[in-house]
Amino acid sequence: MNKIGLRNGILSFIIVLLLMPIGHAIMILNEELLLHHKYLGAVIMGILGVAIFVWGIIAEKRHTFATLMGFLGGVLVWTGWIEFSFVWIAEKNNVAPLMGNGDIATKPEYLVMLSSIGLLATVCLFYLFSRSNCTFFIWFQKIFGYRDKVVLSQSGFKRPLAVSTFSETIMILWFFYILLLVVYDKQIAGDRHPATYITGFGSLLWSMYLFAKLIKIQNFDYAIRYAIPTVIIFWNFIEVIGRWEVFDEIWVEPIKYWWQVSLFFIAFIALFILFIISPKFQRKHKHATAGLSK
Repeated sequence: MNKIGLRNGILSFIIVLLLMPIGHAIMILNEELLLHHKYLGAVIMGILGVAIFVWGIIAEKRHTFATLMGFLGGVLVWTGWIEFSFVWIAEKNNVAPLMGNGDIATKPEYLVMLSSIGLLATVCLFYLFSRSNCTFFIWFQKIFGYRDKVVLSQSGFKRPLAVSTFSETIMILWFFYILLLVVYDKQIAGDRHPATYITGFGSLLWSMYLFAKLIKIQNFDYAIRYAIPTVIIFWNFIEVIGRWEVFDEIWVEPIKYWWQVSLFFIAFIALFILFIISPKFQRKHKHATAGLSK
């Protein structure tokens, strides 16, 4: 580890971490401010995400920019099109929320989202038998002894950085949403079940291991891609202790805590601009890994 790796790791972790509460806040603000027009807002949010994503593809040679645009585009598409599609189905079918101690423990849209577990498993199969730079799938391919065959059969495989970042951001978000919903389900485990403790604290330990590797990365664009799974896995721990009401999740009440949430937005925008314009955060080596993790 050196100063460049430490700087890249910490700053990439921070910018990805900032976008997690921002994503929650954007969804709540869209619901509370637009009210009956929230689905129009969700559609526009998704279109904006696609536009940002495409911009990242066009600017492929600007590696940091392409990575950031793929990540931001993925979060906006997830929040606008995917999450609000579950909101729409839940409202359309009058799905009741899951209550706990007189409060809403799980919103209707997340109860509906759990029904996508089979589709998620099917998409994971695609990645499991495809060439990927994701450590999770590479590990399984090596365990079952077909990694070399996958690499040879798909030689020359290379996706634009924005595409890799966009698609894997959505996959990771989706995977861990489903994982948390599964362990929260009282018919399966429950939010005070040992499985939830293992998920929460196991995610904390896993993210610490990934962070130790993150602060060794020399290329900033690669550090951002590696920070995405690192932060999302860490965020599982935040979600679990938030479920236990250890602290107030201010990002789910962005109007009440408007100035604190505003600081998240300001910090994210400032860092985003800094990373794009500063030569310190541009790739210095000609060749670098394109995946989220390695």
